[in-house]
Amino acid sequence: MKYFVIGDQDTVLGFNLAGVEGRIVSGKEETEAAFSDALNIPDAAIVVITEKCAALIREELENYLFTKDFPLIVEIPDRSGPDPGRPSLKQTINAAIGIKL
Repeated sequence: MKYFVIGDQDTVLGFNLAGVEGRIVSGKEETEAAFSDALNIPDAAIVVITEKCAALIREELENYLFTKDFPLIVEIPDRSGPDPGRPSLKQTINAAIGIKL
């Protein structure tokens, strides 16, 4: 089971320090290519992508999320923090289980 990270330089290098392979991207085309490559890794179980990169390929990402089981796609904030319009992880969990943690 492998992880793969897609994002800015700081995020990818941080994950590399923990032994996670990844790709530094800076635009839509690079993000699309990295996402496609990540999906073609045979034993990839989790693809971590920064929120800003995910926003660049939102339509492709959502098409994948609603049709496939693996790998799991996890969006994380980059070093500048979470996007203001997105719910926090705690808010998402509270909505999913119906109780406040």
